[in-house]
Amino acid sequence: MTDLTLTIGDKNLSSWSLRPWMLMTHAGIPFTEENIKLDQLYSRKILNEKSPSGLVPFLAHKMSGGDFVVWDSLAIAEHLNDLFPEKQLWPEDIKARAIARSVAAEMHSGFSALRNVWPMMFLREGLAHTTSGGVQRDIDRINDLWTMCRKSYGSGGDFLFGKFSIADAMYAPVVSRFVTYGPLDLSPEASRYRDMMFALPAMKKWGDGAKAELAAS
Repeated sequence: MTDLTLTIGDKNLSSWSLRPWMLMTHAGIPFTEENIKLDQLYSRKILNEKSPSGLVPFLAHKMSGGDFVVWDSLAIAEHLNDLFPEKQLWPEDIKARAIARSVAAEMHSGFSALRNVWPMMFLREGLAHTTSGGVQRDIDRINDLWTMCRKSYGSGGDFLFGKFSIADAMYAPVVSRFVTYGPLDLSPEASRYRDMMFALPAMKKWGDGAKAELAAS
């Protein structure tokens, strides 16, 4: 029985849920998973009872000093970084760490056109869609960020900053969107990063979970 319980929404659709789930699963952080099916008659009541924000995801932490709940994907990631320093969820180098935090925060607060026009549909691929309304601008910026990170900080591995970090978890739903709504004109570095991320065991496991949820509905 783990002291951490992560509550998430539908795996095919809940992009914010994927971020902490991906972080914990890939980093090998033990947790209990709970699911709340969204857009049901009972969904709002359950969310209002359990989540401080009325949204998913949220992380319940049982500890001797008193149980509490952390909400918001980036706040959950930072809490996990505090709990598991040995996992090195941010780059060790101070400059790379500052850039990684900037990249993650930009994802957290930005790219609204991409998120609104291209909702995450994890199980779909090759779904042509509009790039108007600011979507192409968001794609271009993400392409530039991924390319910059891989060229400047990625020499130690295949991830944005070489080793897996919170920044990669924050962009996992974008990876999914780029598969769903592709093909896209990305740099070689960004294309390789997208393909590598989507092929990770954790992403495959999330996809299997999405398939199981849809089959059961």
